[in-house]
Amino acid sequence: MDANELFKKIRKIEIKTRGLSSNIFAGEYHSAFKGRGVIFSEVREYMPGDDVRDIDWNVTSRHNKPFVKVYEEERELTVMLLVDVSGSRNFGAVGEAKKEIMAEIAATLAFSSIQNNDKVGVIFFSDKIEKFIPPKKGKKHILLIIREIINFSPESSGTDIDVALRFLTNAIKKRSTAFLISDFIDSHDYFKSMSIANRKHDLAAIQVYDRRDSELPDVGLVRVRDMELGNDVWVDTSSAAVRRHYAKVWYERQQKITDITAKSGVDFASVTTDEDFVKALLGLFRRRALSR
Repeated sequence: MDANELFKKIRKIEIKTRGLSSNIFAGEYHSAFKGRGVIFSEVREYMPGDDVRDIDWNVTSRHNKPFVKVYEEERELTVMLLVDVSGSRNFGAVGEAKKEIMAEIAATLAFSSIQNNDKVGVIFFSDKIEKFIPPKKGKKHILLIIREIINFSPESSGTDIDVALRFLTNAIKKRSTAFLISDFIDSHDYFKSMSIANRKHDLAAIQVYDRRDSELPDVGLVRVRDMELGNDVWVDTSSAAVRRHYAKVWYERQQKITDITAKSGVDFASVTTDEDFVKALLGLFRRRALSR
């Protein structure tokens, strides 16, 4: 992509996603994420109705009467975007390519966060950590992130979500709000790393997929390429058995994703490449706001 084309694409995404952030997501984002992080403020005497889990046992033992810890909302959050840049993100049969939707979602989240005075950072991952952009504030920083999302060329084409989650846990010391954006085409087990990451941070998962990821059309004999392995195979899509097997593999993968996110306590949203992602993101934000 030449510089002029890249600039036009960045500008187009900036205009669309900044508008969404200003007009639709700003309040929803604040309700869903602001105040999820808290910092210790002071201690005071226990009063009926206080949560016993907030009792400060050291102070209580010194004064021989119960005291509780008081917390206040953190005014500034750190937002981390974990963006899948594996080979399968380039696939697009129905609607736009997955990477286009991922870029728009990431940009919308980034603009929503800076409007709330939060820092934003990015972890690009395939089956390894491809690039880490430390969290900072400001429009210039957001435009840098968008440029990288659009134009980044990974060294590897595979997917390993476990690697990304472990890097998040180890690299970001302060509690953050993190969004994992991927198509989740991954054969690795990432339950443990997701559980640990969500205990340390506030994690949400957003799946972007193409409808052809879930089902094969009956179009006869076609050559299909695995975009992560680079292998070409001939597939007889006219075979009902082949189509059933394809759908079964998809169903099992989806069950894995929903089971892992549910057991890890991670909020999950899914969006296809031929639908507006606004509805899915708003649904995610509102579920989080209601569950607080």
